[in-house]
Amino acid sequence: MSLLSKVARCMKKIAPLELAETSWDNVGVLVEPPYPCPKQNKVLLTIDLTPQVLNEALSDSKIGTIVSYHPPIFRAMKRLTSEDVKQDIVLKAIAKGVGIYSPHTACDNCVNGVNDWLASGLGKGSAQPITPAENPPAGQEESGSGRIFTFDEPTQLTTIVDRVKKLIGLPYIRLATNDKNQVVRTVAICAGSGSSVLNSVDADLYFTGEMGHHDVLAALAKNTSVILCEHSNTERGYLSAVLKPALEKALADEKSEEGEDSIEVLVSQVDKDPLEVV
Repeated sequence: MSLLSKVARCMKKIAPLELAETSWDNVGVLVEPPYPCPKQNKVLLTIDLTPQVLNEALSDSKIGTIVSYHPPIFRAMKRLTSEDVKQDIVLKAIAKGVGIYSPHTACDNCVNGVNDWLASGLGKGSAQPITPAENPPAGQEESGSGRIFTFDEPTQLTTIVDRVKKLIGLPYIRLATNDKNQVVRTVAICAGSGSSVLNSVDADLYFTGEMGHHDVLAALAKNTSVILCEHSNTERGYLSAVLKPALEKALADEKSEEGEDSIEVLVSQVDKDPLEVV
């Protein structure tokens, strides 16, 4: 079995593709090289597969599969040429025998996925999906889009801000509030771009990566505060904290079944959010 096939099988156990927003998302195996190198035994995790991340992957001949959270192939491609950045990435990956897999919204919606990771940094409380999954697979009964987190004890907004900074690993975030001394009981969470998931939710606080200006104003009009961390900053920490150990364990189980060499899982060192405070 190829490295890509093993990774795909393990990723489907971690984040079943049935949970993805397939009406618009593009998940699963996106690039299957016809001539993979049999000596490849490393997997690289990234949020965005940029040219810089691809160069990082191709600089190590042992890397045979890239798990790119955001799908590098999203819109239809009518041709493959090096003039287009996305197409050039695909061409180079195929030429070097490197496969690409994207879990995206399957990873958002699954149990122990990105949104559950965000909830885990807020404090003591419980989280439930905003929109529960229909007919979830076994073990994914609590899956679905977004999360509503309820604190065991109401918590100061300033305390939550500090906890979010620590979780995300940022010195600054963006905050919109009518009262910085607000006491929060409920937080609506959505990794990435949260407007479509959060706008209709009744909560004391919205926690997401990005929202439109008028969506933020609408939240404030109903006395809901908003924490914004930029899109991929709400996703990147999940790779090291949750996905890397989960995939390592799943691949180790595959090894124990088949008696093959161990597979190493790496997290990109050059992947980063394109926006920063300067």
